[in-house]
Amino acid sequence: MNRQPMIQQPYIGHEPHNPVRDDRKLAPDEDLDREPDGVPHRVVGLTALFSVMLAMLLAVMFLSGSTTGRVSAVLLAVIAIPMLVVMLRNKADRERDHAHPSR
Repeated sequence: MNRQPMIQQPYIGHEPHNPVRDDRKLAPDEDLDREPDGVPHRVVGLTALFSVMLAMLLAVMFLSGSTTGRVSAVLLAVIAIPMLVVMLRNKADRERDHAHPSR
């Protein structure tokens, strides 16, 4: 039986240092604390939270069975959804990192 030796990675002589782990290796224009996609992550979480809460409220109101519940659910949807979008868009614009925009 002829066995082949396993192929191994060559020894480099040092461990590679990634700038994420070593702040001394950062370039002057690098900022690792920003959100790389340019959208504040807090706003993404708030959007998900408020969207689910609003959808649950509208579903309960619509499924209540009464006509006034259905009409008020539609009116609330017509008013609340655009307000939610505008308020979260404004919050995202305020909290967006304008000094280091996403690449």
